[in-house]
Amino acid sequence: MLRRTGREPSARILDLGCGEGAWVLQALTHFPDGHADGVDLDPYGLERAQAAAGERGLADRLTVHERDARTYVADGDYDLVLCVGSTHAFGGFAETLELAGQHVNPHGVLLVGECFWSVPPTAAALEALDAKADDYTDLAGLADVAARAGWAPVYAHVSDLAEWDDYEWSWTGSLTEWALDNPGHPDAADALAVAQEHREQWLRGYRGVLGFVTLVLRRLG
Repeated sequence: MLRRTGREPSARILDLGCGEGAWVLQALTHFPDGHADGVDLDPYGLERAQAAAGERGLADRLTVHERDARTYVADGDYDLVLCVGSTHAFGGFAETLELAGQHVNPHGVLLVGECFWSVPPTAAALEALDAKADDYTDLAGLADVAARAGWAPVYAHVSDLAEWDDYEWSWTGSLTEWALDNPGHPDAADALAVAQEHREQWLRGYRGVLGFVTLVLRRLG
């Protein structure tokens, strides 16, 4: 996906909702002369991102900012802006295109990861997600929203069911393992319950219904 953005080795990068830095650190590896800013509200995630950057020899090229992505003020001159799985921070896909897009320079690229309905949503999926049918569109609808906002997809990756499964099993499994390995911890029972509840919502609710796509977007015109 990063190769598909076509940026120069010295790319200036912004990751909005960077979490523990998986995307932004991979971007710095891909663009060996680049510099990046990572923005997130979670101090623990940012600490993990900085630690990982140090381990990978990237610390001098990453600056993290603990703040709401909506209030991050920059100069609008980033070559690549990332917002993968964090569009909720802006209120949705269309709002992300508008607000995150303000940070992209005229010839830059916006890389956005967003959910969509792979099939018409079932009642079980809507209940599991605490969602309404119009909270997401289908894949074609996302392309339409992008076009109306002045962006054109030049490439996209749709996560397949195996990727979804790996993601869901990994995080619920990690939480479950932590709880089982720390039975005396005051949060262990809650962690186990959270993992079990989410696993049920996924397996009996939205598995195979909710999809995820990562779009490489460039400005129209």
